[in-house]
Order: sequence, then structure tokens, then C-alpha cells
Amino acid sequence: MRQAIAARLQTEVAAMNVDNFIVRPQRQLVETYAQPNTWETLEPEQFSELASRVAGLPNELPAEDEEAKRFDLLMLRLQLARLHAETGFTQLSQQVRAITAALEEKDSIPMVREQMELIQEIQADTWWEDVTIPMLERVRKRLRSLIRLIEKAQRQPIYTDFADELGTENLIEIPGFGSGNEFDRFRAKARQFLLAHENHLTIYKLRFNTPLTALDLGELERILLESGIGTPEHLEYAKQISQGLGLFIRSLVGLDREIAKQVFGKFLSGCAASADQIEFINLIIDHLTHHGVMEPGLLYESPFTDINAQGPEGVFSSEQVEALVSVLSEIRAAATA
Repeated sequence: MRQAIAARLQTEVAAMNVDNFIVRPQRQLVETYAQPNTWETLEPEQFSELASRVAGLPNELPAEDEEAKRFDLLMLRLQLARLHAETGFTQLSQQVRAITAALEEKDSIPMVREQMELIQEIQADTWWEDVTIPMLERVRKRLRSLIRLIEKAQRQPIYTDFADELGTENLIEIPGFGSGNEFDRFRAKARQFLLAHENHLTIYKLRFNTPLTALDLGELERILLESGIGTPEHLEYAKQISQGLGLFIRSLVGLDREIAKQVFGKFLSGCAASADQIEFINLIIDHLTHHGVMEPGLLYESPFTDINAQGPEGVFSSEQVEALVSVLSEIRAAATA
């Protein structure tokens, strides 16, 4: 497992383009960790170096399915919970069982049917008795490509760490360009296009939390229209559902993880953070990395209330909660003009 993870991470670093202006400042580190022998033995300071200065850099590997990556993250958390004998293991295992139960209903699909024996085994209590890390890794590898087959309406209670801020999806008619399915296609095309052009100055500003101007928003609208990704009707509807084009684009490209870490690193600076506080902040960083912004009300829902039933008030002081909400508001404001 250790060798496989190290090889995967080395491949990602090796795929970083040192001529990219985001990667260039860390060129020496990237070139060092692009070498396989560097990963044979890592000291604690190297882990810190990788996490703080290398992990957030873009690479040129082909983009993977978002649902598969979310499943990877769920399985990683499950493996860590098993290794550390954490109480959260039971809840995470229930999420995996819910996923396999949803997959079992797709037995008419050949690729699901091929994994049906494993899918059914996972739902039995006996499978989880003395479960090992390699067993969990086998599940991750064999099921990750199937997650996209579960209807989105079913995924909501499964991926509680990534709750969709827009709520449960419903088929709606959008005046001017047809059904909600058409808008979903526009959103998917826009996400693919924007991630492929993430180094464009305006998109870079959104990902790295640099405040936008009205000119920046005009540039975003221009490139989406001229690229043929969407129509004026698509963009107008996107503005309506996201309270602005900047917030819509941010929801597609997310917030750079390293920037989110820096923002909340300042929030935690000057005090000895507890384990619950660190976990709470890490969940916020996860959400911002995927969704770009976060409504403060989500702090009072799962998975945050899984840490403490009172939400942020049960983990932070009242002054810290106010500061936390202020940070989220500032991050949101940077995507508007």
C-alpha cells in the first residue's frame, strides 16, 4: 500500500509542468520529488514540505471523474479511521454500505453486475469483522468507476461531506433553452473548459481568492460565449441560481486547497487548536476546495454536527465562530464584484 501510494504521488509530481507560472516558484521541490528514489524514505519535514508547498500545484495528468475522486476520499478516510481505531469508522462504513446498496439496484448494468458479489459482501456485517486496509483498497479500486452510475438524487445522503448547496436536483424548464438537463450539460462543458484554462488570469483569481472586478466578470462572460460553451441564456440563468457569474464559475473550479489552508491557518494561529477544531477546519477546506464558497448555515449540518451536535459553537468560542463566519463571507465576497 505504501509503495503504491508513493508511486501515485510521484507520478502526479512528475506530471507538473515546471514552466507553468504557478509551479515555477516551487521548481526545485518539484524536480526533487519527481524522482522515484526520493519517495523511498521520507522524513517528517518532507511530509510537511509536500503538503504545504507541492500538494496544491497543478499537474498535467488526464482529469478523472469527480464522483470517483470523492469515493477515493471516502475510502481514504475509512482506511485512516481503521488504522487509528477512530470512532468515526462505523459512520464511514455505513456510508460505503449505502453506496453499495444503491449500486446493487443497478444490477442490469453489465459493469455493475461484474462486481455484484463484492457489492453484496460489503453489505453484510461479517465482511466488516477484522476488515483490513488491503480489503478496503480492493473495494476502492473495483467500485470507484461505478459511482457515477448512481442517480444524483441518491448520492445526497451518501456524500455528506460534499452536500450540494443547490439542494436536491429536480427537472426544471429554463426559458429560452429547454430543460434542466440541457443546463446540466452546459455546466459540465463549462467546468471542463474552465479547468483546462485554469491559468487564465481571471480564473486564476477565482481559484486563488483574489478579488474580482467588473472587468474580470465581463472577461469571464466573453470567453464562455466566444468559446461556444454556452449561450447568453445559459449565462443569465447561471447568474440567477448562483447570485452572480463569479460565484457560478467559482463553484465549478473550486478554491485552491493551499489558499484555503493559508486562510484558515491564519484563523487558527496564535492558539493551540484541539483535534476537533482541526477536523472541523479540514472539513471546511474540503468543502471550499470542491464548491468554492460555503454558506455558514452548513456549519450546523452533517458532517460538522458529527463532530459536535452544536456545530461550531460546540467546538469554538463565540468570538471564534463570528470570525469563522467572517472568513467565509470574505471568501465569498472575493468572487463577486
